[in-house]
Amino acid sequence: MKKLLKILGIIVGVVVLLVIIGVLTINFKGIPFYDTQEIKLKVETDSASVANGEKLVGLTCIGCHANENNVLEGGIMEDLDPAFGKAWAPNITSHPEKGIGKYTDGELAFLLRTGIKNNGQYSPPWMPKFPNMADDEIEDIIAFLRSDHPSLKASETVQPAPEPTFLTKMLCNVAFKPFPMPDKRIEKPAASDKVALGEYLANDVSHCYGCHSADFKTNDDYTPTNSIGLYGGGNKLVDLDGNIVPSSNITMDKNTGIGNWTEEEFIQAVRIGKRPDGSPVPYPMPKYGLYTDQEVSAIFAYLKTVPIIENDVKKMTEN
Repeated sequence: MKKLLKILGIIVGVVVLLVIIGVLTINFKGIPFYDTQEIKLKVETDSASVANGEKLVGLTCIGCHANENNVLEGGIMEDLDPAFGKAWAPNITSHPEKGIGKYTDGELAFLLRTGIKNNGQYSPPWMPKFPNMADDEIEDIIAFLRSDHPSLKASETVQPAPEPTFLTKMLCNVAFKPFPMPDKRIEKPAASDKVALGEYLANDVSHCYGCHSADFKTNDDYTPTNSIGLYGGGNKLVDLDGNIVPSSNITMDKNTGIGNWTEEEFIQAVRIGKRPDGSPVPYPMPKYGLYTDQEVSAIFAYLKTVPIIENDVKKMTEN
């Protein structure tokens, strides 16, 4: 019996030692680096592509990267869940050293698709990736970033390095991996296919599922429909006072979701931030005024196809 206990003690000791070694390795390694890939791309710009790129940047980037003067020189991400640490959105102005002027068009496309910077480091989970965005729209974003728009005027501001928690480091080393570059061009769904367009806008452009599903840690950015609790809400967000608040259930459940909302009410909530009862949609939900009524209508049509989840997120704030 003593011999058995001794053997068990040795096994437990070895396991504990391996865990400690693993924890220390991940903690000191930090955010991992990967091989980069040369992407031969030279984006052709015209007024239409720059205009659409400006819209897309407004929908996906400005919330984190714009300062109080609407210059895209970055700033602290105040609504980041403390579980992930502290982070500052970087300078993405045209500055040749401090901004993205040092990136080629191919490197920008590679970053937006895979999450890998031009130095090989992986972008942590708070940086959105666009593995399924249409190629034309990726190129439109780059076209805008190359434009002479005032928000992109070269700024020498350098934001602090992120301060990821061990959880973030572990997720980046174990769970979250760079996405592959597509092996063929991705096309945007036609406006006539309303549900497909709505899914594209909600999942592949605005990443609405990211907040409105169960948890950032279990979201699947490559196949959003695999995210746990898809659109059922409950993910922990941070309000203007630093309080943790759960995201809303926006499935069509009539008791805990938006199953009783009309399309027009949904459009009002998304575009101008007004709920059906007239009250404002609270922070951190942004207003998506850059979307047209038709685009938000398409998102609503898509949400009608999402499996209904009964999840009363209000109870989470009562516990």
